[in-house]
Amino acid sequence: MELLDDGVLAAARKVIAVHINYPSRAAQRGRTPEQPSYFLKPSSSLALSGSGVERPAGCELLGFEGEIALIIGAPARRVSPETAWGHVCWITAANDLGVYDLRYADKGSNLRSKGGDGFTPVGPGLLPADAVDPADLRIRTWHNGALVQDDMTAGLLFPFARLIADLSQLLTLEPGDMILTGTPAGASVAGPGDLLEVEVTGAGLSTGRLITSVSEGTTPLAAFGARPKVDDVQREEAYGSREAAGLPEVEATPALTPALKATLESVSTATLSSLLRKRGLNNVSIDGLTCTQPGRRVVGLARTLRYVPNREDLFTAHGAGYNAQKRAVDTVGEGEILVMEARGEKGTGTVGDILALRAQVRGAAAIITDGGVRDVAVVAALDMPTFYANPHPAVLGRRHIPWDTDVTIACGGTTVQPGDIIVADADGILVIPPALATDLAAGAVVQEREETFIAEMVAAGHGVDGLYPMDAAWRERYDAWQERHAHG
Repeated sequence: MELLDDGVLAAARKVIAVHINYPSRAAQRGRTPEQPSYFLKPSSSLALSGSGVERPAGCELLGFEGEIALIIGAPARRVSPETAWGHVCWITAANDLGVYDLRYADKGSNLRSKGGDGFTPVGPGLLPADAVDPADLRIRTWHNGALVQDDMTAGLLFPFARLIADLSQLLTLEPGDMILTGTPAGASVAGPGDLLEVEVTGAGLSTGRLITSVSEGTTPLAAFGARPKVDDVQREEAYGSREAAGLPEVEATPALTPALKATLESVSTATLSSLLRKRGLNNVSIDGLTCTQPGRRVVGLARTLRYVPNREDLFTAHGAGYNAQKRAVDTVGEGEILVMEARGEKGTGTVGDILALRAQVRGAAAIITDGGVRDVAVVAALDMPTFYANPHPAVLGRRHIPWDTDVTIACGGTTVQPGDIIVADADGILVIPPALATDLAAGAVVQEREETFIAEMVAAGHGVDGLYPMDAAWRERYDAWQERHAHG
C-alpha cells in the first residue's frame, strides 16, 4: 500500500462528487435518482489525513459523509462502462464535509457549503484499483470512536464504472482527478472537538483510517456574502432524521388515502361546494383562474409557496440562487399540488416551463397560482395541469420575491394551508379541510345519487316543485328507486 501525499493532491485538477449512490442513503433521503448527478469541489478543499477542519464561525451544522474516492490514472474521454475501470489507478478514503448553514445559498453548486479549505480530506493509504473488486469494497466511518456508517459497494445505484463512463461523455477525466462516489446512510453532524475517521477495505487491503479533527472557526463570515442560516429542515437533513437532530416528531397530516381520493374524483366541486356551505364554509374556493387543461379533474394535497412584493434589497438576499420557489418545486411530492400566493399580481410570471416540468417530473398533480405564467404554450403542453391568472412574459423578479414555503397562504381569495385537500374540475377549485374530507366525500356520493334520480324524473317530464328538493312523497319514490338500482 502506498501513502497518499501532497503530490497526489497537487495532481487533482478536478474533484467530482456524486449526490446519491447508496440505496441506504436513498431510502434515508426518501428519493432514488434515475440517473447519477454530480457537483464539483475545488481542489483547494483537499487535505491529508491528520489535518484539522474548521466549522466556520457562526455555523451550526458541519456535516460529514464517509466516501470512497477514485483517482484517475489514465485520461478518459467517451469511454464505455466495460472499459472505464481501467482508467482508475487508485482508491482511497474521503470525507465529504460541508456546512448545511450555507446550503440555501448555492445548493445547485455546493460551492460555499462544501468547497471550504480542508472540506475534502482524503487518504491515508492508496489501494491499487487493479487489486480490488469495485463491487466488493467496504466503507466505514467513525464519529468520536463510534461506528456510524458501514456499507458495501455491492448493489450501488450507479456502479463506479458507470460513473466514469457517464462523466467521460462530456468531459475528459485527467490523471489525478478524483471522484467521490457517494455516501451511505449514517452521515451526520460533527462539532468542535470531535474526531472523524473513515476507512475503505477490500481484497484484504485497507486504506487505514482517514483522521480529521474538528475545531471552531474564529473569523465571522463577512456581511457582503451569504450568512449562515438554518432551519429544522436543514437540521433533519444534516443529522439524517428528526429524531437524530433532537426535533419533535411532526404531527401526521390526515392521509388522502387512495379510496378517499377516488371518491373525491368521482364527485363534482359543485356538489362539494354545496355541502361545505351547509357546514358554514363559504370561503373555500380559489377564484378567477384559468386551467391549461380545461375540464381536467384534479385531487391532491396542498404544498404552499408565498411570494411577497419585490423590494430590491430583499430580492438580492432571497430571490437569487436556490430560492424558496426552486426549493418548493424541487421538493413537491407525488400527487401533491403546489399552490402559490402571488397576491393576484398579473404583471409578471410566477412559474415557467422549466420549473413546471420539474414539478411534473417530481409527480405533482398540478400547480395553482393566482399570478402569471411564463412560457404558457409549453406549460400548457405538459401532462400536468396548471391553474393561473394570465400569461405574462416577465420573470418573477419584476414584481415578486419568493419568500417561504409550507406556510399558510392566500390564493385566489381564500386561505390555503399545507396539507389541505385541493379538488378542481371544470367548475372551479375548492380547498377542503382534511378533517372534513371523509364525511364530505360520503355526503357528496349520497347527494349525487339523489340528483341522478331527480334528473331522471325531470327528463321524464316531472316538474321540480316538490322534487327539487324532494318532499316526503318524492323521497319515498327515491327510496324505492334506489332499492331497485341496488339490486339490479
